[in-house]
Amino acid sequence: MSLKNKAAKLDFSNLPGLGPESDAPARPKTAPGAMMAFANDARSELLRENEALQAKAQQAQALQGQLDEALADLRQWDGAKATRLIDTALIRPSRWANRHELNFSSPQFEKLKAEVADAGGNVQPIKVRPVAEPADSFEVVYGHRRLEACRQLGLPVLCLVDNIEDRALFIEMERENRGRKDLSAWEQGMMYRRALDAGLFPSLRQLASSIGAQPGNVSTALQIAALPDEVVQAFPSPLELQFRWVAPLKAALEHDEAAVLERAKGLAAQSPRPAARDVLACLTGQGEKGQLTRQTRYTQSGKTVGSWDKDARGNVTLRFKAGALTADKEKRLLELLGKFFD
Repeated sequence: MSLKNKAAKLDFSNLPGLGPESDAPARPKTAPGAMMAFANDARSELLRENEALQAKAQQAQALQGQLDEALADLRQWDGAKATRLIDTALIRPSRWANRHELNFSSPQFEKLKAEVADAGGNVQPIKVRPVAEPADSFEVVYGHRRLEACRQLGLPVLCLVDNIEDRALFIEMERENRGRKDLSAWEQGMMYRRALDAGLFPSLRQLASSIGAQPGNVSTALQIAALPDEVVQAFPSPLELQFRWVAPLKAALEHDEAAVLERAKGLAAQSPRPAARDVLACLTGQGEKGQLTRQTRYTQSGKTVGSWDKDARGNVTLRFKAGALTADKEKRLLELLGKFFD
């Protein structure tokens, strides 16, 4: 066999890098082939970069969505102010405080105090504003009852602190208190009178408009606040004065003020005081000679729960507050009265 034929039969495919399965790319043998290979490599690189950019864009879009949700949550708190615990000794009542001190000894207040004690503090914050004197002290905007409950319990009070001017303070206090527990007619009248005397509002009508009340109601409340002190003190509590009592009291005062004031002083001197309705009857002359006699009071745990009353005409009334008599006591009392009149 010739050398040429032997060379033709040699197999070079098993040599490293020369087999058909080799990963090494074939080198182009011509200049156009080299340019095409370069172009293919560049296109592949661009495709990989494009896929990477698309992945980053999707990540950025997801992050933007999360950011939008976070901003929406933050907008819900736009303008909100943080609360903080403050020593009650650093807080003073508002000059327009509309809660009479008797509110702090009522059953409703005792219930509120018990709720505050159970929770370890006031869950619903009160609102205060900083004052210049004394330094680092505050004035109540609203929440006098919660403040007093924390004071009596020796607890700091949770507060919302806000810089607020006098008129806004008055409006917020009046609206917030009306929404929580109705003020008595006398408390409303005293509050309105202080606001007008201080010049917070130029007129009764503008005051009524600012607090969302009817001018007629504001006027009636002011008339109650304008009653003589002797008349107010004749009642067991000024909190018991009612709007509808203004007209008969004013009529009686216009008819004979001296006589009404004399009867009022006599009623105020009685201990215990007559019931509010009986005081009204006496002051307005609805009872004979305006006389009223209280004979006996019945107490339970230091609180009056009933009375035996006799008016000027000799009419006798036996009264007991709801819940004062158990079913057994009520039965025994009825049996006793039945035997008494047999």
